[in-house]
Amino acid sequence: MNTAWQQELIELFRGAPIAGFFGMTLSYDKQGHAHFILPYNPNLDHAGKGIHGGAIATLLDNAGWFAVAAQKEGVLVVTSEFKVHLLYPVKESELHAEGWVVKSGKRISVAEMRVSASDGELVAIGTGTYVTMEGVSMWEIGSNAP
Repeated sequence: MNTAWQQELIELFRGAPIAGFFGMTLSYDKQGHAHFILPYNPNLDHAGKGIHGGAIATLLDNAGWFAVAAQKEGVLVVTSEFKVHLLYPVKESELHAEGWVVKSGKRISVAEMRVSASDGELVAIGTGTYVTMEGVSMWEIGSNAP
């Protein structure tokens, strides 16, 4: 069962334009890991008919960010940097991303992320550094503020 804050983050993501554009969905498991599902969408393919690395990188960043944000209730978290390792080309597959927090600090947090194809093949891994903007509410930015 999700915490109230995790559920709020799920709803926040559900209302984000990128969620609708990509068709991604977010959930959390009991350990607090963020999970994303990206149904196959041929509009995200590159010229060689494989899923573009940019779409995979987006999944990695989202998985890391939402894993960290779940531990920083109400406070703005921003991506400082993330590293992507594309391991395996993938075609015509639903993708699953998972992100979890490795180190949660007062100001800096580090997450690890992975993306797998629907057959379980590991497609990409990543690490991300996320900055907690102490004193800045998540609701002070963007047009989706309540």
